[in-house]
Amino acid sequence: MIKALVFDVGETLIDETRIWSRWADRLGVTRLTFLGVIGGVAALRRSHREAFQIVRPGLDVEAEIEAWAEEEPGSLRNHFDADDLYPDVREALGGLREAGYQVIIAGNQPVRAYDALVAMDLPADSIHTSDGWGVAKPQPEFFAKVAQVAGREPGEILYVGDRLDNDVLAAKRAGMHVALLRRGPWGYLHAAQPEAAEADVVIDSLHDLLPYLRK
Repeated sequence: MIKALVFDVGETLIDETRIWSRWADRLGVTRLTFLGVIGGVAALRRSHREAFQIVRPGLDVEAEIEAWAEEEPGSLRNHFDADDLYPDVREALGGLREAGYQVIIAGNQPVRAYDALVAMDLPADSIHTSDGWGVAKPQPEFFAKVAQVAGREPGEILYVGDRLDNDVLAAKRAGMHVALLRRGPWGYLHAAQPEAAEADVVIDSLHDLLPYLRK
């Protein structure tokens, strides 16, 4: 029986459109170009970091992030805030908690993302990031940490994410149930691939979770 739901962050809870658009402006390419390249690496199941090298070969991304922070210390830059939440997040997570499920947020994110998520006062029992743990998806140690903070057996956990590589396949290997969320470039592209059948359920909205659990 599923007792806890654990949510990825990017393109699961957070709409990354503004982030990638600001990156396009920073890199000096049109937003359509950069978003298209992001979609291309998503389709190939390659790291989003490769998109930077495609549009700016040889770019040191970390150095660019540091320079950006120095130039625009007061802007969001490559970060997010409550305005980037998908509209179904608060209500869906709140409904799950009211139904008695444990709700946890845990994804591949920097430490600053933790502060941003906490500031949103989301209906979640705890929030965690890969940088905070020192381990990232799809490493099995990440999912071991998920089970540890949940205080549950892997089979009692449903991990919700938008990717096959980082979410569905990795969480299944860890013994968890998985919901593949069909939104964002990874979500739509990965849901169309044969391995999407590995997910316990494919959903189009976080509102689909509670009806699925009640079945």
